[in-house]
Amino acid sequence: MTQHSLAPGRERWLLLTIAGIQFTHILDFMIMMPLGPQFTRLFGISDAQFGLLVSAYTFSAGFSGLAAATYVDRFDRKRLLLVLYALFALATLACGLAPGYGFLMAARIAAGLFGGVLSALSQTIVADVIPFERRGRAMGIVMSSFSFSTVAGVPIGLFLAGHWGWQLPFLAIAGLSGALAVAAGATLPPLRQHLKASDRPSAWQGIGRVLANANHLRAFGFSALLVFAGFCVIPFITIYLQANAGVHPQQVPYVYLVGGVATLVTARWIGRLSDQKGKVRVFSVLALVVTVPILAMTLLRPWPLPLILVATTALFVFLSGRMIPGMALITGAADPALRGTFMALNGAVQSASMGMASFLSGLIIGRDAAGQVQHYWVAGLIGVGASLASVVMARRLVVHSTAPRAYA
Repeated sequence: MTQHSLAPGRERWLLLTIAGIQFTHILDFMIMMPLGPQFTRLFGISDAQFGLLVSAYTFSAGFSGLAAATYVDRFDRKRLLLVLYALFALATLACGLAPGYGFLMAARIAAGLFGGVLSALSQTIVADVIPFERRGRAMGIVMSSFSFSTVAGVPIGLFLAGHWGWQLPFLAIAGLSGALAVAAGATLPPLRQHLKASDRPSAWQGIGRVLANANHLRAFGFSALLVFAGFCVIPFITIYLQANAGVHPQQVPYVYLVGGVATLVTARWIGRLSDQKGKVRVFSVLALVVTVPILAMTLLRPWPLPLILVATTALFVFLSGRMIPGMALITGAADPALRGTFMALNGAVQSASMGMASFLSGLIIGRDAAGQVQHYWVAGLIGVGASLASVVMARRLVVHSTAPRAYA
């Protein structure tokens, strides 16, 4: 079969559409963390219970990823993406309508069940269509959605929550998701070329073949370390800044605004650099450098806001930056014939790893009599260890450089 990629114009629209879907999915997850102080106060819950609220989403996303491995390669990727995205929008709407902690927990679990597969499916589509040689740049475009969610989504969400209640950001995300679902239906091409393979294995055979591949198992280990390093500290950034670093609630949006602008600028540059200098090399440098802002974040004191912004911005830039070559390596490590199943399982691994990191950090940290967060630096030290281990794992991966499948 002749293989070729989309025309440049259609490729650009596909990447922008995927980035839009990723934006809402990431924002739905990220907006929980800066709202942590509101949730602990309004619902009367502890930091550990808030950590469980974050973990519930990621654990359900992990379970969903495991289930998706049995069916993700059996359907047109466009149709599957649209169905899951619509269900995700409904679950996010339920979050905004939650009357209390228990209902919100159930709604977050539902959002994780549908949203957890969206990331893996989006990355699968990019890997199917974009050749490995240009995949760093493509991942830079798609993952700029993380930057845009921090530069625009989180500050706007916090503004809405501060003036009209914590429910409004979730309602707004649900509405935006509905609009983007309509746009995706109009702009995405059919993505069913993988269904034409004559030797396509059954669902369980595909899972078995993925798990029997030693390189896939190394990629899963690398993927788990990749996200674990960040989520040892990310869920509790806002809680720590307000309790220990003297950051006022009205100053928190500046943390995400400045960090988001910086990552928005650097994401595409890191993507191009990964293609030019080598993805393993660029990832290794970023994973080593990020250990400094991880520790700095967990040791911040009541310093002037500009100095605090330097530390938080460096954390955002390097945490998100290493994900660009990191995800390019993971998608490249997959056997192209099993990429959908592999990425679904990888999504489950990442979600479980994020959940474990958030839950573990929630158990480690505590409050003293003055209400200050204690032992956050221990969680940061564990994140540093995971980041250093990911450098070792990255060098053991074997990547496949293949032409993309043909899509009309």
